[in-house]
Amino acid sequence: MKKKQFEVINSRAPRVDAAIKVTGQAQYADDLQRSGQLYGAILQSPLAHARILNIDTSRALRLPGVKAVITAEDVGLTKYGVSPARYDETLFAHDRVRYVGDEIAAVAAVDAATAQEALKLIKVEYEELPLVLTLEEALAEGAPQLHDDYPGNISAEVHQEFGDVAAAFKECDFIHTHRLVNKRQDGGFIEPHACIAEYDHAGRLTLYTSTQVSHYVQRTVAMVTGIPIGRVRVVRPCVGGGFGPKCEATPLEMSACFLAIKTGRPVKVTYSREQVFLHSRARHQFFHEMTTGVKKDGTIMALAHACKLDGGAYTSFGIATVYYAGSLLGAPYRLPNMKYDGFRVCTNKPACGAQRGHGGVAARACFEQQLDIIAEELKIDPVELRMMNLMETGDATCNDLNMSSLGMKECVEAVKKGSGWEKKKGKLPAGKGIGMACGFFVSGAGYPIYRSDTFHSTAEIKVAEDGGTVIVRSGIAEIGQGADTMVAMIAAETLGIPLADVRVDSGDTDYSVDLGAYSSRQTLMSGHATKDAAENVKVQILEVVADKLSVDVKNLDIKGGFIKVKGRKRVDIKPFRDYYRKEHRGWSNLPEGEELTFTEAARMAFLEKGTIVGTGKYKPPILGGKFKGAAVGTSPAYGGSSQVVEVSVDRATGKITVDAMTDAHDCGLAINKTMVEGQMQGSLSMGLGETLFEEVKFDQKGRLMTPSLGEYRLATALDMPNINTLVVESGEPNGPYGAKEVGEGAIMPTIPAILNAVYDATGARITELPLTPERVLLALKEARENS
Repeated sequence: MKKKQFEVINSRAPRVDAAIKVTGQAQYADDLQRSGQLYGAILQSPLAHARILNIDTSRALRLPGVKAVITAEDVGLTKYGVSPARYDETLFAHDRVRYVGDEIAAVAAVDAATAQEALKLIKVEYEELPLVLTLEEALAEGAPQLHDDYPGNISAEVHQEFGDVAAAFKECDFIHTHRLVNKRQDGGFIEPHACIAEYDHAGRLTLYTSTQVSHYVQRTVAMVTGIPIGRVRVVRPCVGGGFGPKCEATPLEMSACFLAIKTGRPVKVTYSREQVFLHSRARHQFFHEMTTGVKKDGTIMALAHACKLDGGAYTSFGIATVYYAGSLLGAPYRLPNMKYDGFRVCTNKPACGAQRGHGGVAARACFEQQLDIIAEELKIDPVELRMMNLMETGDATCNDLNMSSLGMKECVEAVKKGSGWEKKKGKLPAGKGIGMACGFFVSGAGYPIYRSDTFHSTAEIKVAEDGGTVIVRSGIAEIGQGADTMVAMIAAETLGIPLADVRVDSGDTDYSVDLGAYSSRQTLMSGHATKDAAENVKVQILEVVADKLSVDVKNLDIKGGFIKVKGRKRVDIKPFRDYYRKEHRGWSNLPEGEELTFTEAARMAFLEKGTIVGTGKYKPPILGGKFKGAAVGTSPAYGGSSQVVEVSVDRATGKITVDAMTDAHDCGLAINKTMVEGQMQGSLSMGLGETLFEEVKFDQKGRLMTPSLGEYRLATALDMPNINTLVVESGEPNGPYGAKEVGEGAIMPTIPAILNAVYDATGARITELPLTPERVLLALKEARENS
């Protein structure tokens, strides 16, 4: 039997926040109430593109119960956004609006109904301007321009070439080109954005908000309000999902802050579901065209890739998105020559941003579909084509991404065996198909969004004065993925104590700097900082124990909550135990047994040193190449994944049913196996929804046609088959205890695996998502006509 390596991690543990969430005691932002609280509401543009001629707030101000009305005149025109290179938003529109939903004013009133009534009394005079709602319209000669700074409506563009693609194509035996188009998607999180802002008499601003990135919100709020960052505190209550669109400061948060400053009272603002869709910042619509060249033995030689993104009215995460759409295709296959041209285009629709698998999901879908087409042409099994081209640990991509660990071959072998691929491929009955694909993603970005040498995560661990509880204080963003449990387990493992003795206080910018939950960074980066802090605490305690026992500290360790002395079977603990009991006489839970407990040792350390506090930190080493845009796609580690999907296609209705999903993911080392599987299953659910159902639609005036979760169709439990989750552990040298990402990379293979399975079932290649019955029937008709 394999010797157990860890005491706490690499096991299955219940979430530390499970009890409050399953009993309904968890407090989300909209659950919070403050004495004297006001309610905020935001006036948004009904027009997609218009010049603002005048704003009259006088009638709203006279409405009984209204305490404040603010516009751009009140809050100023400080530009903000995600990347400092593209700060192109102001809190309120002042000269013109650029999409239906653009913010114009905000109101604070004694109740929500009065605030909404006041919005109706604000009179705005507009002069309508011509629209651009599609890429074609936005890029057309003479098209209306959304921003003076973005000629041609292009907010960002990328041109990269690694190797010599043209020369490589000349050496190829087979070259294939095709396109893939997805649709704009929404994050689909259950909890809408909500916040409460408080401003006290000392000039301190506290914002309780549903966010993935408390640190970035703190910085943006400080910049826009002009309040020093040390006087701005951001607290994250429980969060009901994020998936990327909660990765930036919102007009909702800043409106609440300004209204609280103006009124001197707490102000709560909550988006309706329609406003969540209007704020968006979710998945772009991508238009990919790829050309891949291979040798007749299946060796991939070169990729030429062009991509255009419909970005909406503002840039948001767009620079990173357009880079990610190209950079992540450099792996997991050996690809010596790669050319990428990407354009992000502004249109009069809500701004797009980051969503699970940031920038890479549609690109991966196109590429993996293309590999199946090539495999069929070369008469090579799709699994074997991939296996022969996979990168391994120690390899580097042509765009300088280094594989410090990569369990891709293990993933492919796992899904091949786990799905029964050899028994099913090409052998399923008519209407049923099987498909596979691979994925690849980062474990945190190499650099912060803003230019800085800041630590990506810091952590503080404090030991209670009685020694019985360890408190982890972290700015980590628990948004439902299990981050709190992860840091608790790493702290317990490092300290050598039971998980039950660890408490986590997280999500408060007063606790630490943590860049938050994006780019699948939390386990690697926040886990590192937590481990560092726990090691610091452990040293402090053991130094005191060593002095008291007159042993070398190198001979001491902590295991299972007990002090272990190398070379000694027993230690005379009576003096320490008697002292502890004297210190805590009358208590009922005093330490017992023959071994010195962590609790007694920690109390001993407290009595010698005062409060025992350890701090930890993490930032990646310098990563990546020197070319323009090299920072996007760099990461301390990369996760790989592979998936096999089986489908049934109803040829009469075009309905697709996903029958089975087998998924393998290389997470380096599973801190909590249950949560790793949960992340894999959640990714597959989102990928299935994006493949089959999801599309945010607008009418010809740029008005939202899918403003609710009724009109916007997400995958539900009824759509999901049983999923066979296979965890692969490659032991990442740059990760805490060998761990790396699982949160986003698992979605990467889902869309192409379904597309490839549908082809296997029908003989029809579908290159536009989602696979609605209508689109499937048209594809089947076209396939019949071309056969």
